[in-house]
Amino acid sequence: MTSTIDPPAPGQEARISSGPLGRLGIWVTTHGQIVAITWLMLVIGLGVFAPKVEHNLSGAGWQANGSESVAARELAREHFGGNASSAIQVVVHSDDGPVTEGRGAETLARVTTLLKDEPRIADVVAPQPGATLSQDGSTAIVLAGAGADTNEMVRVATDLKGPLQDLSGDGIDVNPTGSSLLWSDFNEANLEAMLKSEMVSWPVTLAILVIAFGALVAAGLPLLLTLSGLVASAGSLVLINELVPVSIWAMNFAMMFALALGIDYALFLVVRYRAARMGAKLSAPRAIAETMDTAGKAVLLSGLTVLISLSAVMLVPSPSFRSMAGGIMLSVVFVLAATLTLLPLVLVKLDHRINKLALPWVRTGEHRSRRFAAWGERLWRRPILWGSAALVVLLALAAPVVGLSTAMPSIKVLPEDASARVGYDRVQEAFGPGAPGTLQIVVANDQAQAAAKTLAADDGIAAAMPAQRAPDGSDLTMIQAVPTVDPSDPALTTTVERLRADLPDTARVGGAGVENLDLKSQLDDSTPLVIGVVLALGFLLLLIALQAPLISLLGTLVSLLSTAAAFGVARLVFQDGWGAGLLGFESQGFLDAWAPVFFFAMIFAIAMDYTVFLLASAKEHYERSGDPHEAMVGSLAHSGRVIFAAGAVMVAVFFTFALSGPLPPKEMGVVLGVAVLLDAFLVRLVLLPVLLRLTGHAAWYVPAWLKRALPNITFAHG
Repeated sequence: MTSTIDPPAPGQEARISSGPLGRLGIWVTTHGQIVAITWLMLVIGLGVFAPKVEHNLSGAGWQANGSESVAARELAREHFGGNASSAIQVVVHSDDGPVTEGRGAETLARVTTLLKDEPRIADVVAPQPGATLSQDGSTAIVLAGAGADTNEMVRVATDLKGPLQDLSGDGIDVNPTGSSLLWSDFNEANLEAMLKSEMVSWPVTLAILVIAFGALVAAGLPLLLTLSGLVASAGSLVLINELVPVSIWAMNFAMMFALALGIDYALFLVVRYRAARMGAKLSAPRAIAETMDTAGKAVLLSGLTVLISLSAVMLVPSPSFRSMAGGIMLSVVFVLAATLTLLPLVLVKLDHRINKLALPWVRTGEHRSRRFAAWGERLWRRPILWGSAALVVLLALAAPVVGLSTAMPSIKVLPEDASARVGYDRVQEAFGPGAPGTLQIVVANDQAQAAAKTLAADDGIAAAMPAQRAPDGSDLTMIQAVPTVDPSDPALTTTVERLRADLPDTARVGGAGVENLDLKSQLDDSTPLVIGVVLALGFLLLLIALQAPLISLLGTLVSLLSTAAAFGVARLVFQDGWGAGLLGFESQGFLDAWAPVFFFAMIFAIAMDYTVFLLASAKEHYERSGDPHEAMVGSLAHSGRVIFAAGAVMVAVFFTFALSGPLPPKEMGVVLGVAVLLDAFLVRLVLLPVLLRLTGHAAWYVPAWLKRALPNITFAHG
């Protein structure tokens, strides 16, 4: 336990014995005006741009850079009037008679005028009999070529879909669709879901924090800290988007991560400060120095672990993944900076007032939890029993992961009344199941005839449109081919692979569905590399922090258990449809392909967050006592309550996202929520302490040669 230290004499606070973070804490509190003004300028300056984040950021970028499909799309956009996968398809349907007559003809003319008035649209192509006009004449498609990049075309879709849908009436329905509309509609549904989830999660979070801190003022500090980090990171993303396209998902994930980690970090520091100030009766400067040298060091190492884990996602050569990882990392940097500079200042300024509006039974200076100390003693006495029970539960939940299958999201991720989905269904009804995923084959002119013959002979192609030479005179021809299956059908993969093998060597096969297939292939190839890099870097950081190779290795490996269990549950829920009615979604029969690589990095980052908190506390106790029993029991007594409360907050935040909105946020909420639930309560509060018990002194053994190679990092203050 922390011993009482006599307050220093007046004017001697600056000479308090402390490490670098302790000195940072003291400097921050003695230069409070500078720190406060800096943060105020930062939050206000970047906050001005924050409201623009939903409009400026795009949902596009889900592509495999360097793939054949992306090459085909760029050739189509440049040489064929924008007739690429990002083009907008406006579906006009008549319930009564041919759509090319009467009211339908008037609507088609108004649609064409509206599209031609938009400068970001390239060529506008009227419905073509046998291609984009149905045989019964009831459904027509007006093609609006992409005159801008994929990110800008999503904004075009957002700007045009309202005016286009307003043209509906008198038995005529107008519904724009296509990949750009899909992302536009998804962004809209996702924003609504995020706002709804935030409205639910903040009160729940505050309630958990009040219980954890025991005081309303103290509970409000993490939310204040998180809000500052969120505003700053949102504004930064808007500015970064001016230089490099940023996915809207970057903000969505950043919002969740900043909220969860900001609360974790603040919880750790506030509990430690209150123990030092109100429990050990240290002076405010001494208390903040001790807090920063112990809890602050653990927070810094935790933040670095999170950043390192997420940086591995940058190995996936896809703009959406890189911008999502970058957005989360940016939010973590802001939250980490606020935790280590702004929070110490607020703690010292509020001082005893952080206990205002306290619950009557709360002991504000208590740092060592008697309940968690008793739990630690129970684990110490019967480690095999408790460890085996936790292991059985985790392995049972992880078992279904063996049958997990993945694919890129289908149209089912959108609400049934979304324009893109309504238009998609109309196209399928009128032109066949594969029509929404029409393939675009770009080939050299002298090989166009051979390509057409290959397409005509392929069993996976329902129909191929006449070859179209590039209108700009370049040596290129485009052939559009309708597959026999829906774009999300696994059989499309076989068709595309066969065509790529059989078509002439200059042919490039593209289309929205093919871009999804190429991205999935890239993700499948990148996932083992990302997982390996995450594990290796996580282990190295733990090794540097703890100076103990065995427990660093075990702490890294047990994270795989909660991850596997979370994906096992995800397979049952999203692939097999368990609880689909309760959660309000339509099962696609698979988990979205981006989930394994991206969620693994996120889960591992969170898991290592708790690992650092627990093992840093254990190392602190071992450094002071040299006793494995005190290290294990003491770490639970001092950090167990924080891990429990932080885990509860994270679970609440993630599960609120699982209850509303489109399918991908539900996947995110369920997978991360289950992972945190299992990791915090079974792995970190049961399995890892049991491993400390079983390994004893060996957990902290470090060879002399390794000790010389590692930097000297300690967690005991003084």
